Formats: sequence, structure tokens, C-alpha cells
Amino acid sequence: MTTHDPDADSPSNGAPPDAAAGASGEGNRPVPAETGRDDGTARDDDGADEIARQLAAAAERSGLGRIARDETLTPADLVGALGGIRGLAEAILPGLVFLVAYTFTRELVWALTASLGLAVVFTIARLATRSQPTQAIAGLIGVAASAALALWTGRAEDNYVIGFYTNAAYAVAILISLLVRWPLVGLIVGFLMGDGTAWRERRRTYRAMQLLTLVWLGMFVARLIVQVPFYFAGNVEALGATRLLMGVPLYALLLVFSWLVVRAVYPARTTAAE
Repeated sequence: MTTHDPDADSPSNGAPPDAAAGASGEGNRPVPAETGRDDGTARDDDGADEIARQLAAAAERSGLGRIARDETLTPADLVGALGGIRGLAEAILPGLVFLVAYTFTRELVWALTASLGLAVVFTIARLATRSQPTQAIAGLIGVAASAALALWTGRAEDNYVIGFYTNAAYAVAILISLLVRWPLVGLIVGFLMGDGTAWRERRRTYRAMQLLTLVWLGMFVARLIVQVPFYFAGNVEALGATRLLMGVPLYALLLVFSWLVVRAVYPARTTAAE
């Protein structure tokens, strides 16, 4: 879930706790059996489970997957969840270079060339060192597509248009998940924590996942509310600055908040046993 989600290069540490150790004080409550139903509900649940497993597999490589099971969260853990120092550079510097270059030169071509060139350097460095190039390649594609659009229109602010559509798409997907009562973040966290979809049967956990999903929805909506007016005003400097501030820094804050919520509803095994 991210504008530009800095995926981690290595899986998170620790094995997922079992479902019985899952919810703070609620894990001992029996979950209604899913077998023996012939009304099609079981098939629907199987489909939802498969979607959730795919989401969890993707989340394993993302920031939330890196820290969800950790009992403590250190600055190093958070930096790792954001993709490490290299991942942070790949996420921030191309946009920063474009903003600085355009602000001081007012030359769109030069600013786009500098930004795109830096993204190319990051991608080549990943390939040369044989490290996972997925994030750098995804970043390069995004920078190239945005640059192409800005060059086509001749408007510097159009360098940010694709980001608007990306944020809107995430917001719509998350909103739909809330409306159908399958909070997207809950699906991801449930399988990351070895709980499957059992969290939906526990009111406290379900409400926590609703809240967490709503907060992530708020991030994507807030980006649009703040940045789109700057786009229509043609204020490239304000648009670029808010894009940077509401990118990785805001994403990092939501990762920390998500970790706190997950730890509240999925306490450590030793805590649950006590």
C-alpha cells in the first residue's frame, strides 16, 4: 500500500504465531466452523481466503510484512521496512532532484532529465550488484511515465498526475473493502499473523482492523485533498514539496501506527500465555 512502497529485500524475521495466540484475551473464543455449509458461503470464504493469501504474500515483501511480527520496533527495523538506505534514496531522490532543478532553472527538460537519469543510475546499480531490482525498476517506470506526460503537455505540474491516479486507485480499493466488510488491511494482517480470516469473528480485532484500514484510506485521500489544488493552481514548488512530505515520511508514520495496532490485538506468545 503505498504511493511508492519501498519493498524490503528480505523477509521478516520470526515465524507467524498460531491463531490461538492471536487476539489479546479473545483467542480462546471458539470460531464458528466453516464446514458443512451448502449455501455457497464456504465457496465465497475460500475465494476471499485465496485473495487474502495473495495480499499477504505481497505484504511479506513490503514494509508492513517486515515489522508486523516484531515484538519491538527499533529505528533500524523501520528503515529496513522502508527498503533500507538505498530504498529510501530510490524513493525520495528522483522527486527531490526534479523539484530542486526545476525551482532553480525553470527548465522542464533539464529537470526531467536529471530526475530520470538518477532513476536510471539506481536501476543500473541494482542490476550491477545483483540485488533485487524490482523497486528500482518500478521507480524508473514511474519516473519515465511521468516525465513523458510532462514533456508531452509541456507543463511541469503534469509530472505528478500519475501519482494522483495511483492514490485514487488505492483509495477506491480500500473503500470498497470497507463497504463489503472485508477491511483490506485486516486481510493482509490476518494472514501475516497466521490468523487467516478468524479475526472477523472477534469484535475487538475486527474493529481494530476497520480502524487501521480507515487510517490508510485517510492517507491516500489526504494526499489528493492537499496536492490536487496545488496542481490546478500550477504551483509546482508547493506540489512537489507536499508530494515529498506526504510520501515516505507519512508512509513511515502509518507503518509505526499499524505496528502498534497489530501488537495490541496480536500480543506476543509469552504475553498471551500469561
